[in-house]
Amino acid sequence: MPDFPPVPLTLEGSSVLHQFFRFDWKSWRGCAPSERKKIAADAMDVLRALERAAPDAPARTALYSELGHKGDLILVHFRESFEALNQVELDLAQTALYDFLTPTHSYVSVVELGLYESSRKTYEAASAKGFEAHTPEWNAEIANSLARGADAMKPRLFPSVPDAKYLCFYPMDRKRGEQVNWYTVSFAERQRMMHEHGMIGRRYAEQVKQIISGSIGMDDWEWGVDLFADDPVVFKKLIYEMRFDEVSAVYALFGQFYLGVRLPVEKLGAWLEGKL
Repeated sequence: MPDFPPVPLTLEGSSVLHQFFRFDWKSWRGCAPSERKKIAADAMDVLRALERAAPDAPARTALYSELGHKGDLILVHFRESFEALNQVELDLAQTALYDFLTPTHSYVSVVELGLYESSRKTYEAASAKGFEAHTPEWNAEIANSLARGADAMKPRLFPSVPDAKYLCFYPMDRKRGEQVNWYTVSFAERQRMMHEHGMIGRRYAEQVKQIISGSIGMDDWEWGVDLFADDPVVFKKLIYEMRFDEVSAVYALFGQFYLGVRLPVEKLGAWLEGKL
């Protein structure tokens, strides 16, 4: 496809914010029990409102107790816009509990579906109609194709937070070095490798829910990966198997990994007393 754009088409959905915090246990223990109780109750009220727009609505915010030294709490938010995510940050900052939280990391991205498989068909269809790349006619054809895809993929583009016990999050890049550069590989080769890569994930589909979010121009890495499962060992098995795959073994760079246990909002008070 030498005359076609090298960039695969993508569909974008929910805006995503990950927040990672360390909790000031020493200051917390210095508060009177009655004060701790009120702070916890007020925080739970705010978190309930953030979690669901209505009692029967899908979960759009989830709280996790973080394992390891990197922090104590993780919050994951899915919203319709970045303005809405910014409002989430402001709402949390108004709580008294926020005075005990120190941000250790954050990640901003947007849910992304990569369309390597259909991009080629879409480009070929536009070319077959006589449209040259990037002309108004070409752009309109591509926009119509994406609109149809977005409608069909709406549940995946605007997901609720999966109801799973464990979360694994990590950012990743594709290599752009002098010797190995993903962005100089032909479209057809990238398509082939991504297809093989995706087949591994499909074998784990019943055990792991995966949500990929794009972050180029939004954060320090190119993509964020969220894995949700009821058995954390499956994270190790899936990621280990994928590292033998060509696209990961040769072209992938990974950031830090974060692991959390789902913390229902109603159990926050117990967590603040040292009980999971």
